[in-house]
Amino acid sequence: MRSFRVIKTAEREAPGKANLLNFDRQALQEWLAQLGEPPFRAVQLIKWIHQRRVFDFDRMTDLGKPLRARLAEIAEIRLPSAVFDRTSADGVRKWLLTLDGDNAIETVFIPEPGRGTLCVSSQLGCPLACTFCSTGQQGFNRNLTAAEIVGQLLFVTQALAADGVAGRVTNVVFMGMGEPLANFASVLKASNLMVDEHAYNLSRRRVTLSTSGIVPALYRLAEVSRISLAVSLHAPDDALRDELVPINRKYPIAELLAACRNYVECTPHHRITWEYVMLDAVNDTDGHAQALARLLKGVPSKINLIPFNAFPGAPYRSSPPQRVARFTEILQRAGYITTVRKTRGDDIDGACGQLVGQVRDRMRRLRARPPHLPMVRA
Repeated sequence: MRSFRVIKTAEREAPGKANLLNFDRQALQEWLAQLGEPPFRAVQLIKWIHQRRVFDFDRMTDLGKPLRARLAEIAEIRLPSAVFDRTSADGVRKWLLTLDGDNAIETVFIPEPGRGTLCVSSQLGCPLACTFCSTGQQGFNRNLTAAEIVGQLLFVTQALAADGVAGRVTNVVFMGMGEPLANFASVLKASNLMVDEHAYNLSRRRVTLSTSGIVPALYRLAEVSRISLAVSLHAPDDALRDELVPINRKYPIAELLAACRNYVECTPHHRITWEYVMLDAVNDTDGHAQALARLLKGVPSKINLIPFNAFPGAPYRSSPPQRVARFTEILQRAGYITTVRKTRGDDIDGACGQLVGQVRDRMRRLRARPPHLPMVRA
């Protein structure tokens, strides 16, 4: 049954204090070294924060009292706070998390038998303006900090435990609001914590970064990370992709494919997941499918076909089921593992960015209403 909750937000951060969620292990070791502490203190702190979910320094009993007192003076562990919490009829749960001022991000948990996938955001809005994306049409505010990214995982882990919900986060996908590679440093720190054995200990195969294709950052990622890679392709040729994914005008498909081949070479036994949104009469013909099969030849690939999520003012419609089935058949006959993403959570605004837009509109209405009127909850 669909549920919808309004949650009181937490207090803002204490000025001048370092949020320890911003540090992966290496960064935390460097920060603690400035306090004269040995490297193993970073492991102790990471375990307390991310595994035990203890945020009170006084309770971190394997740290000396002087260090605990010092940490209380100069540091904090600050999570995002929830404004809305929605659960769909099929069990998908979506939070709108507030960061500062009127800024908010979306985080979605998708439970499945034997696994639970968390979709996290990496930016407030998105600067790439893909024409089929709700978030891209809302503009861009700023990059998220590493604390705001990994804080989504920590928040959801804590929320599921507090509610006694069966299941846990086993997979994380950077497929929420924003382009992860446009926020490289923060995304890298957050993903490092996700796979750190002393933090969340997720397999690198179970942390997936989805990108529209910032080519220089892809080469850099191959040097420093081994997480899984998904690429938002959406078209088999430059002319169409220029229209759908404007970043293609700067980094065309040939350059993108070269960077992806390099990533596979640097990450043995991995394949690229190609994301392809199905747009009726735009990119879904037999010819498009055949061109896509030729384009990806020789690249270890999985193709994920995505039904289009409509949003107000969108110039597209989702391809009909029979067209998606035919597209799938052509790719599978060409030897590609091809799946169709199941639409889930559509009764709670499943398309990325929809909930943010609704809340902004609602908050504008609330601020415009005379103060003596009661707040209406959805």
